Amino acid sequence: MTNNKVLITGGAGFIGSNYAIMAVKQTTDEIFVLDSLTYAANMGNLKAISEAKNFHFIEGDICDQAFIKLLFEEHKFDRVIHFAAESHVDNSITNPGAFIATNIVGTFNLLHAAYTTWMDGPNKLKSTFKNARFLHVSTDEVYGTLGKTGLFTEETAYAPNSPYSASKASSDFLVRSYFHTYHMPVVTTNCSNNYGPHQHKEKLIPTIIRKAISGAAIPIYGDGKNVRDWLYVEDHCEGILLAVAEGELGETYNIGGRNERENIYIAHTICDILDKIKPAAASYREQITYVTDRPGHDFRYAIDATKIEKDLGWKAKENFESGIKKTVEWYLVNEGRLL
Repeated sequence: MTNNKVLITGGAGFIGSNYAIMAVKQTTDEIFVLDSLTYAANMGNLKAISEAKNFHFIEGDICDQAFIKLLFEEHKFDRVIHFAAESHVDNSITNPGAFIATNIVGTFNLLHAAYTTWMDGPNKLKSTFKNARFLHVSTDEVYGTLGKTGLFTEETAYAPNSPYSASKASSDFLVRSYFHTYHMPVVTTNCSNNYGPHQHKEKLIPTIIRKAISGAAIPIYGDGKNVRDWLYVEDHCEGILLAVAEGELGETYNIGGRNERENIYIAHTICDILDKIKPAAASYREQITYVTDRPGHDFRYAIDATKIEKDLGWKAKENFESGIKKTVEWYLVNEGRLL
């Protein structure tokens, strides 16, 4: 059997590095990680596979169209797993241009390079790329916000509410267009909030851990009642592996952990874990402080993962309580990642 040549974009970031490690260890594919090494990336994330024979790292920017074109011409990738994205909502409010460039233009550059490599024209897939796949990793935030009830499904209308989610929605539509116009072999996944090892310190869970152990105020937006569906990163990566291998072309699969939790519950749970394994003079809960809410802050996200569970046999292994304990323990061992 011929091994695939797999390009993982954003593979030195949080979810991408977890996926790259899994792909290197669980497959015999030749894995190429592409990352521009922005502030959100860390080569330390890839240490576990840095010596693997089937692992290669390339530094470069998906926004550089000429570079991406040459990369495809040189390596003839037959798999693209596209994680690379600007993803921090607060940053999209202060600097939306970076999100437009990376999430929209960068995705287009990858799509078109893959198209010209794999196809001779619309509906004309080259025989040498008959098993090619382009897996686009997206977010549940493209669907907007939910009230106290209901779930996002693959049929939910898009209603993005931040520059970040609007840029991801745009990239989803670009991927969709390449399937319907050219019949390019694409699959899209939309995930709920990820957490776990290697997440950048600016995100909610690492921030709570960092502020707690440093003795600083733990900031919680608004009244802390905003709800997210939390997905342990390794469960997400398992879902992507399945979607690449067995997903139906042109389809979207929502990947969620069925673990809805209020932000204040997240903070309380982390504080309680820290009280047990790294006790301080007083409970860490006393450091929780409510701060002015984020502009346009969506109230609730929750995913119905029935489609990927039923069609591909995927199921999250971790519930929030088991996953968050593993996550806190990882950050305590790797405290340098919180500095």
